[in-house]
Amino acid sequence: MVGWILKKILGSKNQRELKRLSPIVRRINEMDEQFKSLSDDELRGKTAAWKEELSKIPDLQDQWKKLDEILPEAFAVVKNAARRLKERQHSFTVCDQPMVWDMVHFDVQLLGGVVLHRGRIAEMATGEGKTLVATLPLYLNALTGRGAHLVTVNDYLARRDAEWMGQLYNFLGLTVGCIEHDQEPDVRREQYAMDITYGTNSEFGFDYLRDNGMATTREQQVQRGYHYAIVDEVDSILIDEARTPLIISGPATISTHQYDKWKPLIDQLVRKQNMLCNRVASEAIEKFAQGEVEMGGRLMFKVKLGQPRNKQLLRMMEDPDKRRAIDKAELSFFQDTRKEELFALKEELFFTIDEKSNEADLSEQGRAFLNPDDPNAFVLPDLINEFTEIDLDQTLSPEEKDKRKAERQQHCDAQAERIHNISQLLRAYCLFEKDVQYVIEDNKVVIVDEFTGRKMPGRRWSDGLHQAVEAKEGVQIDRETQTLATITIQNYFRLYQKLAGMT
Repeated sequence: MVGWILKKILGSKNQRELKRLSPIVRRINEMDEQFKSLSDDELRGKTAAWKEELSKIPDLQDQWKKLDEILPEAFAVVKNAARRLKERQHSFTVCDQPMVWDMVHFDVQLLGGVVLHRGRIAEMATGEGKTLVATLPLYLNALTGRGAHLVTVNDYLARRDAEWMGQLYNFLGLTVGCIEHDQEPDVRREQYAMDITYGTNSEFGFDYLRDNGMATTREQQVQRGYHYAIVDEVDSILIDEARTPLIISGPATISTHQYDKWKPLIDQLVRKQNMLCNRVASEAIEKFAQGEVEMGGRLMFKVKLGQPRNKQLLRMMEDPDKRRAIDKAELSFFQDTRKEELFALKEELFFTIDEKSNEADLSEQGRAFLNPDDPNAFVLPDLINEFTEIDLDQTLSPEEKDKRKAERQQHCDAQAERIHNISQLLRAYCLFEKDVQYVIEDNKVVIVDEFTGRKMPGRRWSDGLHQAVEAKEGVQIDRETQTLATITIQNYFRLYQKLAGMT
């Protein structure tokens, strides 16, 4: 009750913060009025003067202090320039469409600009003009000469906003660039050299990977630093896609896959597992109907281990009571004291699938199904112990020991490749669904972006997964790829000295 009263009197933390910023907004508007008497060249001259002054400050922290000092004046310059473009009905072309400039920053947009300059996240309602808000901190931080980046969710928005807001930047004497798909390295280098650069998170990330994993000289690199960035739709990019890895892969030097060989057996194995899980799910439904909630939850957890995309399981997860029972069973089995019970439960299946870690693991009966004569064909040998036994064997000469070790290593490599092929095939069958994660076009597997729904021809899953999906669908199995460089979206943005977001 006391907290509610205080909130009513003092306002929320967000409201108090915005109230603290209101004097800055008043100062910006006062200076905007003063600048109305300046000529275009005088207004533009402030940009050149600030850039020259900041270039003489070598330390980044000292540059930031200077930016804080000039913020009201710099924001007023941007607002005044926007007003001049509107008053003159400045016409231009954006993505081949004619447009007329009709925007001037409102107070709420000035507030948003201050928040973004300070490396925070600004949440704005639809229609509050995020695109225009970003011009304020981008202009200010670009004055350091270190570059300022605006990260969008797709190529179209990057190009549109660069051409649109570029009218304002160019009027004030700043250059603006845009990173787009299929640009040549020389063109990319030119775009990054601009004062302000627009692009998508994946384009920025892949350029980083190419610069640091494939470029052999500084001249081959295109990026020039990670000073300041604003991430548009920050909730999508830094939360939904945070751990999505960006991967550059190339053709493997040798290809030892056996996906076509194992596909028929894996197809049969998956069918048997699906029948088993459907039967267990039906038992669970009966248990729930009989009021045996705990047993129903245990049975559905078993289904989750063996077939996480089972339709009956997904329907039950929509029922709050049944979902609670399944989650309770899962938490119970993952306790340290029940490890043996969890292992026994997994052994009742042919294999288990971990949807979070994207891993598949054969059980004893799964291994026996694939190779009844030698279930251990899918178990990696302990090379350290085997090498130790060879070293301790006094009857062998040094040459014979080396030969035995090479044979054991070769045997282990063959085992590992077999296990890897089967694991990837199980993932392809159980976690990757046609027309969801991929489509078939021209007898090829084409990946579908899980966030945008767009097809990505030319992209391939690495580590043999793409070949496993090709084997599953019965299309031509292309050459295997290997990962050359990788980074997550989250780790890429950690490179920036100052990062802000809009949503």
